[in-house]
Amino acid sequence: MKLKYFAWVRERVGKAEETIEPPPNVRTVADLMAWLTARDDAYAHAFETPKVIRAAIDHTHVKADAVIAGAREIAFFPPMTGG
Repeated sequence: MKLKYFAWVRERVGKAEETIEPPPNVRTVADLMAWLTARDDAYAHAFETPKVIRAAIDHTHVKADAVIAGAREIAFFPPMTGG
């Protein structure tokens, strides 16, 4: 699956996107963030406060408990404000 990172999440991770294959025990967005955090310090810094990170699976906003099976793309971004 392809992961995309936006705004300060991208800056902290150090890349705009990547293709990954998470292990079978990574089933939800929250699991994926935890797995990414364990990869290295850049991910740990980006996902240090997972409750503020927003996610979208295949362009649909989802909550952290959303199942990622079958996802083609998952995007992570900080909260957005309108104006």
